[in-house]
Amino acid sequence: MIRVLFVCLGNICRSPMAEFIFKDIINKKGLGDKFEIKSAATSYEEIGNDIHYGAKDKLLHKNIPFSKRKATRITSEDYNSYNFIIGMDDSNIRNIKRIVGEDVDNKISKLLDYSDSPRDIADPWYTGNFEITYNDILEGCNCFIKYLEEKKYI
Repeated sequence: MIRVLFVCLGNICRSPMAEFIFKDIINKKGLGDKFEIKSAATSYEEIGNDIHYGAKDKLLHKNIPFSKRKATRITSEDYNSYNFIIGMDDSNIRNIKRIVGEDVDNKISKLLDYSDSPRDIADPWYTGNFEITYNDILEGCNCFIKYLEEKKYI
């Protein structure tokens, strides 16, 4: 079982979008039984809240299935529970490492580090542009799948 945790600041926009986009991709490939995929926040600000309405609207518009959920925060125990802990930007990575400690097993990365154009994924909470965020997350998820295939994880 490959365990993946997507992480952003509040766990209401980017990381749940990544969670559901990635689930959709692997389910369409018939690989759903090989993965456990969740998402979490680095802050306490949105704990208990559902996905942001802008993220929901974008997922609905793109026909990506999702379910009602509550934002949760990453814990130090998550480091041992997941094979991949994937943040959306440099700030997320710093905060993940502050919470879980040193990345001795090289599990922590940014989603677009798997792409040919590594960069941060902008937070649509601040930009209001869920389309750009969706496109960046989709690119990152597709590149992450390719990485997993190349490294023979799947």
